[in-house]
Amino acid sequence: MTLQQKVIVIMPTYNEAKNLPLMIEELLALPLEGYELSVLVVDDNSPDGTGQIADEIARNRSGRVQVMHRAGKQGLGTAYVAGYKRALALDADIVVQMDADFSHSPSYVPGLIKLLSTHDVAVGSRYVSGGGLDERWGLSRRVLSKGGNMYARFITGLGPRDVTAGFKAFRRTSLAALDLDRLKSDGYAFQIEVAYACHKKGLRIAELPITFMDRTYGTSKMSPAIVLEAMWRTWQIKWRY
Repeated sequence: MTLQQKVIVIMPTYNEAKNLPLMIEELLALPLEGYELSVLVVDDNSPDGTGQIADEIARNRSGRVQVMHRAGKQGLGTAYVAGYKRALALDADIVVQMDADFSHSPSYVPGLIKLLSTHDVAVGSRYVSGGGLDERWGLSRRVLSKGGNMYARFITGLGPRDVTAGFKAFRRTSLAALDLDRLKSDGYAFQIEVAYACHKKGLRIAELPITFMDRTYGTSKMSPAIVLEAMWRTWQIKWRY
């Protein structure tokens, strides 16, 4: 009998009470022959009760959902690093990271996993042929997103088209090769740092075209201030490595 590969999806949450149950339901229903998928929720003590909802789902899902509770809002970067470490400790063969608000569709997960048969890291990319942004995005938001991404690529010299993408899949060996304690950035800049750390390790990165959707429930945590902060932090990332 062939053993199934263990896939763990890391999902940081802060006030995602309406999105999380639907997202987990879709992830656990994915047709993934040869793989066993589970979800790791990393909740930063969401005031809307997201953490408690995650606990309830976990109790009813026979080990396919686990929850990490953190004392407060400590930032996206530290949430992912904590999730990475837990996933590796749980002997994941493949680790996927994604948002809980449906901006990243679960339907792309099988495609990311498939790319790992020939690459070390797979990225859900908005800026390769076939990728795109939600039609509901206004011009200013599109310019801010694409401009920030182009700026980060210019400073770092990274080859992938979407270096600010938060939808990624890693082979276990790829994630274990990174010095996780060295990842210090937060928010938007964290995705740039992970991409740069992978590049410096010589990991093979593939991009899967995706359409990045706007959330249906809740409020976006992205703002011009976050993007502008990431632009100067990109220099810090380059100097640190």
